[in-house]
Amino acid sequence: MKILEQYILRRVVLMFLTALVPVLAIIWTTQVLRRINLVTDSGQSVGSFMLLATMILPTIISTVLPFALVIGITHTLTTMNNDSELAVIDAAGAPRRTIQRPLLMLAGGLSIFSFVMIGFVEPAMRVNVRTMIATAYADLLSSVIEEKTFRQIEPGLFVQISERQAGRQMKGLLVADSRDPSSELIYYAREGAVEETGKALIMQDGEVQRKAPNGDVTVIRFDRYAFDLSDLSEERGEARYGAKDRDILYLADPDPLDERYVSNPNDFSAELHRRITASFFPLVFALISLMMCGDARSHREARLHPMASALIMALTVFWGSNYVTSLAETSTAFVPLQYLVPLASGGAATFMLATNRSPRLPKAVSALLNKAVAMTQRRLGQNAGGTA
Repeated sequence: MKILEQYILRRVVLMFLTALVPVLAIIWTTQVLRRINLVTDSGQSVGSFMLLATMILPTIISTVLPFALVIGITHTLTTMNNDSELAVIDAAGAPRRTIQRPLLMLAGGLSIFSFVMIGFVEPAMRVNVRTMIATAYADLLSSVIEEKTFRQIEPGLFVQISERQAGRQMKGLLVADSRDPSSELIYYAREGAVEETGKALIMQDGEVQRKAPNGDVTVIRFDRYAFDLSDLSEERGEARYGAKDRDILYLADPDPLDERYVSNPNDFSAELHRRITASFFPLVFALISLMMCGDARSHREARLHPMASALIMALTVFWGSNYVTSLAETSTAFVPLQYLVPLASGGAATFMLATNRSPRLPKAVSALLNKAVAMTQRRLGQNAGGTA
């Protein structure tokens, strides 16, 4: 690689990382805060929460990475254009591929990296996150860890304890069960404990009040009573995996007995092709960025900032791809469109670069912008004159 190519690549990589890290940190923080209830509701330790936060990180890298590349390329090349570096490169007779080659190589490497992340790493992390959450909520004792606070275990079932003791022992239990519309049950017990298997809540020295639909109340005292939690524990402790939780090899050849696949086979097909096409984004967005600011231009041109233009085009491709994916989930007839959106965008940008053409605003829009700029300059000049 030539010294000039190394210089351009180094600057783009530096700007790419500068854009990637803060944006990734912001989005990661918002995703982590959505899981804060894992600590408050299930009583998990801070270490478990941080492990969960770490596993969430790879699931958002592939989404942020292509846009950080757009920012890195457009900012670097725009700065070089403003400093007349691109004009000097053109004047020296260097071909445009001197600028394009290192950036396309970087984009190609990031596309391969995105394919590995989206196809294998991201689904593996999703599975770990789902398993961890399901395990945390499987035990009723964890769900009611806060003393003297009503905790809804599921709709119609509330539990409160007065005091937690060593092990799995509790004091002052109150269980309100209104899941069955034919009767409302309220359990009081002085002591209780959850079995090691988590399938039963053993209550001692208490009473149960049963309220019938007609308003009659029946009170029964008991020395020992076992409240069944087997269905609840199995339901909450079971992690269910959808199409987004499967790796790309499974999506290509799903288990025909998979319940999710049997009920929604189009989801697996759409997700498979989404992952393949999403790995094209770094390369496609790099081509769009080079099309917008890959050559020397005059500062007097009436145009949006290249970064704004490139980001708008990249977001349009991204949203269009996601919309087509949602259509493919309803019918496999839309699967070709999943490839058409990124490939057509990349092909158009490649054609513009190959023919040395630059995207320009329509004449009507350009004239309107020129008029607006002229009016603004006149007003600023009048205000400056009046102040003086």
